[in-house]
Amino acid sequence: MNYRETVDYLYQNLPMFQRVGASAFKKDLTNTRQLCGALGNPQNAIKTIHIAGTNGKGSTSHMLAAVLQTSGYKTGLYTSPHLKEFTERIRVNGQEVSQDFVVSFVDRVKPLIQEIQPSFFEITVAMAFDYFAHENVDVAVIETGLGGRLDSTNIISPCLSVITNISWDHMDLLGNTLPQIASEKAGIIKSNTPVIISERQSEVESVFVEKAHVLASEIRFASDQIKVEKSSSGWEVEHQGQKKFYSLDLLGAYQAKNLPGVLMAIEVLRTQGFDLPDRAVYEGLAHAARITGLKGRWQKLSDRPLTICDTGHNEAGIHEILRQLKELRFNRLHWVWGMVKDKDVKVLQLLPQDAHYYFCQASIPRAMPVEELHRNAIAAGLNGEMIPNVNEALQLAKSRSGADDLILIGGSTFVVAELDNL
Repeated sequence: MNYRETVDYLYQNLPMFQRVGASAFKKDLTNTRQLCGALGNPQNAIKTIHIAGTNGKGSTSHMLAAVLQTSGYKTGLYTSPHLKEFTERIRVNGQEVSQDFVVSFVDRVKPLIQEIQPSFFEITVAMAFDYFAHENVDVAVIETGLGGRLDSTNIISPCLSVITNISWDHMDLLGNTLPQIASEKAGIIKSNTPVIISERQSEVESVFVEKAHVLASEIRFASDQIKVEKSSSGWEVEHQGQKKFYSLDLLGAYQAKNLPGVLMAIEVLRTQGFDLPDRAVYEGLAHAARITGLKGRWQKLSDRPLTICDTGHNEAGIHEILRQLKELRFNRLHWVWGMVKDKDVKVLQLLPQDAHYYFCQASIPRAMPVEELHRNAIAAGLNGEMIPNVNEALQLAKSRSGADDLILIGGSTFVVAELDNL
């Protein structure tokens, strides 16, 4: 098989959460352990940093990887889902895994695939570990896919764990309360291994404190020690009585919640012997998106009209987008919006009713049918029309927008992923 045939084989033969939802989620690590065992347990041959959380884990992973890479470390990065191409999930020093490696890996493990019938995510996790070991990386930043405790990535023994914001998402799989969701995320905390909680949240802090205590793991709440303010010239950071200024090419105001965790992680890694000079920290953060290839996080696509896409899709993510909107000046808001059908439609009640919406439907089985989305949106007091194709919806929004209007594209990672000009 060539690369395209190989990726099609994975899509067609393995359940993929991003496409079909909960039926693809395996609440067990057995398959991942069996896959990696057959490969010689490559995850044990590399040093890792584990990142979990509801919102912010992607940005945090990319910023940390950028700083490590800029400091001279050969750095692996595993994230999900991909936006445009499967190979985006697995990178070394910002370069995507080669298509040849994907083909050879799948060819090697095809008998195992047929034997144990793993999920799409389980295979990609095993592939990432195998690739990072093959490339002999100095360190790999590993982002969880869903939850933490039973996430396929959770077979590693990291040198550091980081947990970002906890919010409502995937309640059918992770729990119906924030403490239950936090408990699943806390599953990445390992014995005698430091853990950083990016943001202290009163509803869930005890979950992390108790888990860290049981495992004799040092725990730090980054937001207690590191204060971040966004200014016109960048990000002002106050820590231990000192103020520093950073530039970020990740533009969302919500990075104020992620940056303390990243900076605290850098501090802890230094105590473990990582040489992370200040200049590399400044440069890595200033160019994280370029260095790592991150897209879709409050990303500006064009000016006049200002056009921005953002992958935020749950309650907390939408609140952050709305907070960001308050910092912008524009005449009228046009919002290209699509959802997946397992998301709570109550989030529609958070959206501004004075915007005009272009309701669309991503080309995946898990997408909410545009007719259903439109019906729920009207019930929530929103005004708009149905244009199923994402790019056609954007073009219509552009044709109706004045130079001083604002166009947003979002509601789902998969809506952003289908943009032609991303």
